[in-house]
Amino acid sequence: MTRAVLSLGSNLDDREANLRGAVTGLGDAVRAVSGVYETPPWGDADQPFYLNAVVLAVDPAATPRDWLDRAHRLEQAAGRVRDPERRFGPRTLDVDVIAVWDDDDRPVVSDDPELTLPHPRAHLRAFVLRPWLDIQPYGQVPGHGWLYELVRAAPVAADLADLRPREDIHLDS
Repeated sequence: MTRAVLSLGSNLDDREANLRGAVTGLGDAVRAVSGVYETPPWGDADQPFYLNAVVLAVDPAATPRDWLDRAHRLEQAAGRVRDPERRFGPRTLDVDVIAVWDDDDRPVVSDDPELTLPHPRAHLRAFVLRPWLDIQPYGQVPGHGWLYELVRAAPVAADLADLRPREDIHLDS
């Protein structure tokens, strides 16, 4: 497997440093990093706002499980503690594997409960789709359609108004 889109989010501690640490932790696999967006929390409103970004990463040797393992290592390095009582609660770092493509550029589809691909809610989340547009304007969420069409569809279009570009933050430098 060679290519993955990863979503990054942080709303605890030094949010910018947490995102920057994830990008740095992915090392040479990083091919593109989106702009950073400040977004309201999703699913559990009683928490601080998030900083979100999307990364396009490439590693010819990586399997989908490898991408998930990397995501978990990055979260652990940022001090993430999973609260089983609060699924969408605050976190130092959240790294989601959104989509993976194989050596032949075919999207990987998986219904494994630990790694569903493409991410089952990515096509509904403005905080994933809008940053992804920054780095792949003609990208697609496998099985759901073009990014530019998904961001214009309800409910994503309504959520776009709540995203605030943070032009003062650059993760790719």
